[in-house]
Amino acid sequence: MIKVLIADNHPIVRLGIRQVLESSSDIEVIADVSTTKELFNTLKTVTPDVVILEMDIPEINGIATLRKMKLEFPDIKTLMYSGQSEDVYALSTIRAGAFGYLSKTADLEYIISAVKKVSEGNMFITNELAQRLAFDESTQKPRRFFRKLSSREVEVLKLLASGKRNKEVAEGLNLNEKTVSTYKARLMKKLNVDNLVDLLQQAKALELY
Repeated sequence: MIKVLIADNHPIVRLGIRQVLESSSDIEVIADVSTTKELFNTLKTVTPDVVILEMDIPEINGIATLRKMKLEFPDIKTLMYSGQSEDVYALSTIRAGAFGYLSKTADLEYIISAVKKVSEGNMFITNELAQRLAFDESTQKPRRFFRKLSSREVEVLKLLASGKRNKEVAEGLNLNEKTVSTYKARLMKKLNVDNLVDLLQQAKALELY
């Protein structure tokens, strides 16, 4: 029996995923949580094989939560899912330690197969994404730029795009402000801009957030 924990702040989404997963005789949903605080408190008392983690879960962003889980609960496998651009965030989350990425626009049948594959220690991405990643980079402008960015740079960019200042980004990612400034400078260089407004406009145009 594969034990699953669902982490998402929308009760209807949690219920829907639970019902889909529990239609499979070899999957059991042992808990569901709505925040990262609840997630880590729950992981002290239960041990799932797979955590289904929403990218934009409240309190700590998904990638930062994933990194923390890898440190504190290294044996638990994480399947990220999100409404964010699959081409961008699938690679970012897998680089950060996720075993798979599922878009919220994917067919429901993918949820069960994704959980089973991840529980076995195998990587999961949809066939559609795998095919898109196989295309020549020159035809995939957003992905071509994204592949220049590290997962940490994507985290910084995402927080800057949400309107947070350097100090707030630093606090959110447990970094110092100087390090955040360094990441911002790298992002500007990689996206070929020289100010924050252009950085965010460029990132939005390239579907990086």
